[in-house]
Amino acid sequence: MKKVAIIGAGMAGLSASIRLAKLGYEVSVYESNAHTGGKVAEITGNGFRFDAGPSLFTLPHLVDELSLLANQPSQNSFEYQKLNTICKYFYPDDTEFEASSNPNQFAQTLENVLGEDKKQILKFLDQSRILYDSTKDVFLESSLHKIKTFFSFKAIKALIHISLRDLLIPMAKRNIKTFKNPKTAQLFNRYATYNGSNPYKCPSLFNLIPHLEYNLGAYFPRGGMFAISKHLTKIAEDLGVKFMFNTQVEEILVLKNQAVGIKIGEERIQFDYVVSNSDIGFTYKNLLKGIKSPQKILNQPKSSSGLVFYWGIKGEFPNLDLHNIFFSSDYKAEFEAIFEQKIIPNDPTVYINISSKKNPNDAPEKHENWFLMINVPHNQGQDWEKLIAEARKNILHKISTTLMTDISKRIVFEKILSPIEIEKQTFSIQGALYGNSSNNPFSAFFRHANFSSKMKNLYFCGGSVHPGGGIPLSLLSGKIVSELIGGKL
Repeated sequence: MKKVAIIGAGMAGLSASIRLAKLGYEVSVYESNAHTGGKVAEITGNGFRFDAGPSLFTLPHLVDELSLLANQPSQNSFEYQKLNTICKYFYPDDTEFEASSNPNQFAQTLENVLGEDKKQILKFLDQSRILYDSTKDVFLESSLHKIKTFFSFKAIKALIHISLRDLLIPMAKRNIKTFKNPKTAQLFNRYATYNGSNPYKCPSLFNLIPHLEYNLGAYFPRGGMFAISKHLTKIAEDLGVKFMFNTQVEEILVLKNQAVGIKIGEERIQFDYVVSNSDIGFTYKNLLKGIKSPQKILNQPKSSSGLVFYWGIKGEFPNLDLHNIFFSSDYKAEFEAIFEQKIIPNDPTVYINISSKKNPNDAPEKHENWFLMINVPHNQGQDWEKLIAEARKNILHKISTTLMTDISKRIVFEKILSPIEIEKQTFSIQGALYGNSSNNPFSAFFRHANFSSKMKNLYFCGGSVHPGGGIPLSLLSGKIVSELIGGKL
């Protein structure tokens, strides 16, 4: 059996480990934390449980695919429910509504509340579907750095359906022309933040993202998002994958332009293949010592980061749902602050996830667990103590005004996650949640490949390399790597 070392047990590392083990490789996963999942972690305290990272679950079939690879599928059941309401939206002028998971009902709501043409909304969602279906095989499920990818029927299909305006016209500019009401454009512009980008800069090709929620559906895993990590870990262990926790790999060993193993302390361990599920910048800076790094790729503009408040809230709010968005009054100014001024905007868009709405055990009785997040710049030496204090005050004022309740008096538990902690905990360079941003038309081609073109038997997976960040793309990243090493299952 050929041996594979995977550095990092994030979603991509778990995906790669399961597939490679099923292909017959001896897989060892080295994780610096005491748990798997990477950014998919959990926080507990005072009777509250929070999903620490991603809170939206889409494309569940990617997890189901891995479940089917288990030795004993019946013992690895993974349950999730489809959401009837995608999100509850709140605007500064007191406009609010629920976005139904039923496309027709959602379109009707936008017609009733925002004055949009229902047919235009359904047309937009259908175009989103076409963009996704025609590009996913090439841009999401294949290596963009292999010539054979572009000499296929799938590539021709993608080129037929992608127009120049999909690449050259920014998402926000396209959407403001598509819809009657700026509030509708703002709703769909927010999907740029799903990969840490600026809707006023990223290509309108990213209008394919709404398809994942409104046409395919959003879901909630039983037990919360961290249940995904626990489930995949169990599958991997059943397939013979070995996990080494609280273990920091210090170096990827390279001999004659070939990865031959890893170094931990003074121990050198030989492997036939090495896969890094660490941030690509961290990998080159800390693990590939003496190896020239691809500066053109690593120096690309970074994605945004996040500022998260984990609040245990006394009382219940029936007018809030699992996912809630409180929009800013000036969306363009918000992103200029984040990406140009490198500061936290005074009026940020606020996202609140309350998993206790679906999983009551996540909060004590008559309490709620609020995962509250705003988009912020990645760490470039800002005065975060001052910025966080100001942001907290502005957020409390915004939410309290909208809900007509002094939220500051309801907080009985608090923990804060800033870009500095994100970098420390996940090794994400400068706390950028998604590695490079997608703020230019050809950003997909400036993501690092899933393999090294300079060194044999060295591979990369995770949110900072192709195809990008988020749970679905990370799972696909691990799949691409497993196929590059061992072929398709």
